[in-house]
Amino acid sequence: MNADLWPKLLTMLENRLDQGLFTLWIKPLEARTSGNTLELLAPNEFVASWVRERLLDPIREAAQELAGRRLDIAVAVRRPEPAVATPSVAPGKAQRVERRREPRAQSLGLPLDYHPRPQGQPRWRFSFEDFVVGPCNELACAASKGLCSDSLAADNLFLSAGPGLGKTHLLHAIGKQLSSSSNKSRLNIACLSAEDFATRLVLAIKAKEAARFKSEFRESVDVLLLEDIHFFQGKGKLQDELLLTLKALQARGCKVVLTSSFLPRELDQVDPQLVSCFASGFLATMQEPDFATREEILRRKAKSLMVQVPDDVTSLLAERLTTDIRQLESCLNNMVLKARLLGQRITTELAWQVLEHYAVQTDAPDLEHIVSFVCRSYGIGEEELKSKSRAQQTVLARNTAFYLCRKHTALSLAAIGERLGRKHSTVLKGIINVERELAHQTPLGRQISSTIDRLSA
Repeated sequence: MNADLWPKLLTMLENRLDQGLFTLWIKPLEARTSGNTLELLAPNEFVASWVRERLLDPIREAAQELAGRRLDIAVAVRRPEPAVATPSVAPGKAQRVERRREPRAQSLGLPLDYHPRPQGQPRWRFSFEDFVVGPCNELACAASKGLCSDSLAADNLFLSAGPGLGKTHLLHAIGKQLSSSSNKSRLNIACLSAEDFATRLVLAIKAKEAARFKSEFRESVDVLLLEDIHFFQGKGKLQDELLLTLKALQARGCKVVLTSSFLPRELDQVDPQLVSCFASGFLATMQEPDFATREEILRRKAKSLMVQVPDDVTSLLAERLTTDIRQLESCLNNMVLKARLLGQRITTELAWQVLEHYAVQTDAPDLEHIVSFVCRSYGIGEEELKSKSRAQQTVLARNTAFYLCRKHTALSLAAIGERLGRKHSTVLKGIINVERELAHQTPLGRQISSTIDRLSA
């Protein structure tokens, strides 16, 4: 096996995974190879277990992509170094053994390089220059630029949009613009997901460094960019910490940008004070891009890939893929890669071949169509879907229906819940669970994604 596999794999994972996930869980790993097996060595069982449960699939997929074949991935705990024997001062006496003391963080089950505060400057993946503006996102983009130039009459910005519509792009563009235009020698920008924020707080508490964590985020951070704040729903203690952090940053005049797939008023099991804090700044939403915007996105992406895509192919992709910019760009990437590997020209025939793997545009399904489709896909009846059953398959089907209704219809969360016999809060929780599985690309997430893609068939 290639000895350079692990360094290359690290680089690929750093680009694909959330920065906090990579720093906390992947970076502390070491690797060794044996035949067709890549063994990852963790500093302790806590890290090993976490990697096995949540990150093994993306690691395996990246390794297979690099090696060109399937590899067996094993995660084990790194053996501690043997005790170091040193002679005592008085010769002739029995030597005493001095054991190397383990770092405190390891004894608590933490990564050895754990720090409660993000180390170094975030890696900005996007900028305003490569953000395509259209009627669907014009206000959100203008507000984001206004926050950077201090022309927005607020230091807080809340961006709300469905998955794949540009929230992360604008968040990174804001961070990049502020870091490059700041008058301070070093602007301390914290850019992370809500789940990463929670993980860092929990690890800090375990390391008995909670006070330091709070001090760093409340007193040292100049700009807080926080993604997917709906993660805090139902997590009372985390909400308390976030509320105190936001109030401290607001008192210091710091800039705060929050993103979510939901509006503040749609969040359930969230402290009213926190909801008020979310809505205290400028609120901007982003909708699905129109046809002209989708075409321009494809042209910009093709230019960055240094490839000429015929207009008829661009129009075909823009017409068939309408609801998710990530999916649109992914389709273009796959088409260009396939053309290069096969030595073919980019044609509409090739585009149709690639489109077979994506959820192409059809007439938007209504709730009845979605319910019927979900019941067929999961092999259950409509009465069971709307029942109080907590069977795993039924709950999964119900959550998938919630997600699809939210994505393809104009119904509110309350209306979806009413039609499917559930409360607003249950619908919200189900959608969040589906989005989380899809974002983490878990086996369950891939199963859900496959089901969703078949809806248009």
